[in-house]
Amino acid sequence: SSRVLWTLAVTQLRGGPKILPTIPQLIIPIKTALNTRDPDIICTLLKVIQQLVVSGEMIGEALVPYYRQILPIFNIFKTKNTNMADGIEYSQRKRLNIGDLIDETLQVLEIHGGQDAFINIKYMIPCYESCVLN
Repeated sequence: SSRVLWTLAVTQLRGGPKILPTIPQLIIPIKTALNTRDPDIICTLLKVIQQLVVSGEMIGEALVPYYRQILPIFNIFKTKNTNMADGIEYSQRKRLNIGDLIDETLQVLEIHGGQDAFINIKYMIPCYESCVLN
């Protein structure tokens, strides 16, 4: 399931300017993937969202109105840095530490989301600290 999502997203990302008009159609699949609450799927999706946001102008800003739909699951997993003993090295090497990936993704969303991004992230994730304003 996550491989299918990844392949679909990478194919979409090659579209450059063609991506922006498809943003509204991507929200339901993004939300569906997040709602699985499967850490592997969420980690893959977070990387896809990061790629999506930097793949073209205005894409980050186009996602801001959808933060209320996609960020609640971020909030649930934000504190779940599942680094336990032997798993530390593996998860860091594979970039699978979900808490760190969420932080990274929120920063990408803030940097590329325009002037309203931070206030909307902060509304949904009160513990988020700006990477731009500080």
